[in-house]
Amino acid sequence: MFTDQDLDQIRERGSDLAEVNQQIQNFVEGFPFMDLQKAATVDDGIIRLSQEEVDSYLQQYQTALADKKIVKFVPASGAASRMFKALFAFMNTYSPEQRAEFEEKQAPKDAFTFIDRIEDFAFTPSLKKTFQNGDFGHVIESGHYGTVIDHLLTSAGLNYGQLPKGLLEFHSYGAATRTPVEEHLVEAANYATQQGGTAWLHFTVSPEHRSRFEAHLAEVMPKYQEEFGVKFDVTFSEQKSSTDTIAVDMENQPFRLDDGSILFRPGGHGALLENLDDLEGDIFFIKNIDNVVPDRIKEETYRYKQALGGLLLEVQAQVFTYLEKLEAGETSLKSEIEEFLKTKLYTLPPAGYADWSEEDQIAFLKSKLDRPMRICGMVKNEGEPGGGPFWTQNSDGTVSLQIVESAQIDKDNADQMALMQNATHFNPVDLVCATKDRHGKDYELLNFRDPQTGFIAYKSKDGRELKAQELPGLWNGAMANWSTIFVEVPIITFNPVKTVNDLLRDQHQG
Repeated sequence: MFTDQDLDQIRERGSDLAEVNQQIQNFVEGFPFMDLQKAATVDDGIIRLSQEEVDSYLQQYQTALADKKIVKFVPASGAASRMFKALFAFMNTYSPEQRAEFEEKQAPKDAFTFIDRIEDFAFTPSLKKTFQNGDFGHVIESGHYGTVIDHLLTSAGLNYGQLPKGLLEFHSYGAATRTPVEEHLVEAANYATQQGGTAWLHFTVSPEHRSRFEAHLAEVMPKYQEEFGVKFDVTFSEQKSSTDTIAVDMENQPFRLDDGSILFRPGGHGALLENLDDLEGDIFFIKNIDNVVPDRIKEETYRYKQALGGLLLEVQAQVFTYLEKLEAGETSLKSEIEEFLKTKLYTLPPAGYADWSEEDQIAFLKSKLDRPMRICGMVKNEGEPGGGPFWTQNSDGTVSLQIVESAQIDKDNADQMALMQNATHFNPVDLVCATKDRHGKDYELLNFRDPQTGFIAYKSKDGRELKAQELPGLWNGAMANWSTIFVEVPIITFNPVKTVNDLLRDQHQG
């Protein structure tokens, strides 16, 4: 299947040949669907904390900060172009004489909303500066809205259509504005700063945008360091080319470009597991770049982030205690640990476990305790897209909590689809993670991924159909074999910006 030139290409990319061959096999065999047992709900897989519990866990977290390295891990490579999909279409087709006709269609309606509320965006003062004196107002009054959008999206003005989402002006603070990157700095200063004053942040970025991120942070960090009395330690990484997945044609043969080389494509956010694995830290807060709000409604985010951190530390401490006793040969706590595994780590043993030898049962308990841990915030489902929380049957026979995307569910199975529809909550990418064992050694995170949770997508290249492969998602299959706890968090803590008009929501206004 592979020529000598192919093998050279694979080696130069840093890819593993065995892994590439497995990806080919995945195309041939397909991925199994997830086996949903039931939706996780409050008191059946999802914890709802009382205000007293929130306060208690928050205090535990703050007490532990003195000797913990807290890292804020922010996937930030997403391009802003998808935010402006409706505006791009509008810009290329609209003329002032066609407004009545265009208002019949939804996408232009979104564009008209954008124009009608142009003064409510944080970036508008910067947009106005791309016009000559007075021209902005004249263009608006004359109905040449395509010109305004051109100045927003292209190099004629702000070039927002080509920038990463993290560098756009999202929020207004009087005469000042903040980008998502700045809002994450502010968040880190308030809930992810070690006692002593250091806040570690890590952004995963695209190679073509890294210099822009670095320049932006060099400009704004001194201001926030002075304002909050902290020192920011910010690092970057890029998705590794070695994590790209091979594309195939419709006969599952390597998809070849005009020059004969094989097409490899980014493997999705699951590729970032290696970026996370490379980092040193005791606690990682994982949150998307666009899920930020102005200061006036950040308080609940601060409280719940710290509370989830405190819960993580409490459960981790108990896990370490149990592991220490098991490793010392103490078996008198076996039934207590079994109950802990079921009721605190939400993992049920395989059928027949009761008939196993004590030695095998102890080995099972050790394996399910000795692994990375994550607390996942869950918000009530109000129609936003996102992975749902479910109890699932796993390949090793256990039943545990998993975050499941719709693409992982068999849409031809009415029973499975009914279970999906019963989900009351979804995951807004709100995770607090611990990746060290009880001896302080980092886990090898790739060892806890379920490779059978990827999925296949159908794409095209140069007019030719192809099949692409997504790696197990970072908070889905990439963490499938982590200890997992779901906690309900307030909906106010979830305010993503998927389209530019989301910035017009009250939560993003000053």
